[in-house]
Amino acid sequence: MRVHFIAIGGSAMHNLALALHKKGYTITGSDDEIFDPARGRLEKAGLLPKEEGWHPERITPDLDAVVLGMHARIDNPELLKAQELGLKIYSYPEYLYEQSKDKLRIVVGGSHGKTTTTAMILHVLRLCNIDTDYMVGAQLDGFDVMVKLSDSAKIMVLEGDEYLTSPIDRRPKFHLYKPNVAIITGIEWDHINVFPTFDIYKEQFAKYIDLIEEGGTLIYCDDDPVVHEVVAANKRTDIAKMPYDVPEYEVVDGVTYIQSPLTDHGSQVTGHRSPLKIFGRHNMLNLTAAQYACREIGVSDEDFYKAITSFHGAGKRLECLWQNDHAALYKDFAHAPSKLRATVSAVKEQYPDRKVIACMELHTFSSLTAEFLTQYRGSMDKADIPFVYFNPHAIELKKLPQLDKSQIKEAFGNDSITVFDNSQLMAETIKAEAKRCEEESTPYVILMMSSGNFDGIDLGELRC
Repeated sequence: MRVHFIAIGGSAMHNLALALHKKGYTITGSDDEIFDPARGRLEKAGLLPKEEGWHPERITPDLDAVVLGMHARIDNPELLKAQELGLKIYSYPEYLYEQSKDKLRIVVGGSHGKTTTTAMILHVLRLCNIDTDYMVGAQLDGFDVMVKLSDSAKIMVLEGDEYLTSPIDRRPKFHLYKPNVAIITGIEWDHINVFPTFDIYKEQFAKYIDLIEEGGTLIYCDDDPVVHEVVAANKRTDIAKMPYDVPEYEVVDGVTYIQSPLTDHGSQVTGHRSPLKIFGRHNMLNLTAAQYACREIGVSDEDFYKAITSFHGAGKRLECLWQNDHAALYKDFAHAPSKLRATVSAVKEQYPDRKVIACMELHTFSSLTAEFLTQYRGSMDKADIPFVYFNPHAIELKKLPQLDKSQIKEAFGNDSITVFDNSQLMAETIKAEAKRCEEESTPYVILMMSSGNFDGIDLGELRC
């Protein structure tokens, strides 16, 4: 098979290219810019284009397929050439479905928790020696790539993103996977540039349920009132609907324990607690969704709990950068309002006796849009010292009206919040707060939350 990738340098695209290359396909690709880690990984595999830019002469009739990345424009010269030749053009999710249509597909959808829940399922299946193909949106410990495709695996686990499929296909990605087992972790308005109202956004999840294969299973977070509402409105009777809620757990001396039905020589042990390496109420919900999905493919609860105790979390999700007996620094991918609430609450619950210094970056299109900002009200309230950072240049690049600090502070509805538009001043202020805690012998946690990178500052240096 000969497959050409238009916009091969994307995070998802280059991982799919590597997976197909490993499968024995002949892969070519183009892009107008490619950065690390994609550049280094493509170069190591011999797939890095010799020169950047678009080259329609690379689109030839002998190609079996062209995969179109979201980064490409609708007037991309390579896309136009492929259309002219009548070649089969796939979006990224279309091609994943094509590779998995004969497998049992587990799809993890939701406004938050998708990557972590997907990672939990994959972690458990790997330790249970169950051969699995997958696509996940982060680099995971124990997994070389973010996409694996094979002829041998009978199961495919897919992280189901609700963002658009490609420049020529405006459907959400997770509408293309047709799950046998579907998960909805939560629903909270996001991607305002694509879904201008919350009702339109919710409708995508209603359609997702309708796309579950006949005889399939919907696993949904009944703790989320919007999810409950969407599922209750669905009239399908040809699928099983399995609600889940927060399991019983407790935090003791900085360790989270979950009640687990492990057995001892064939007899169930009552009141057994399994220690976890993750923490937070939201992660307990993610864990339960993963457990239910694993049950659907024959993994016992006992085996699930044995495996999940060694799960450290997905990349950039409550990732500890440093810690000692009285201080710690975490970074997290949180950027949407629900993610901020869950992450700040998780840290405060895990460290109830420490001062939480939390900073989030407004980075996405939605978060930098005035109409959406009010969704953040109260999302940082559990932080002892809350900060918000934004870069006016990022707003300019997204061609949005500029925001001012007072507007952002009012939207968050918290008089304690300090808003920064200078990353160096933000970093110096955080270090000053940490120094004050040290001088006062006050234990503390620094929590940095963003889907960006705070203008490239070294988070590991945020200590006094």
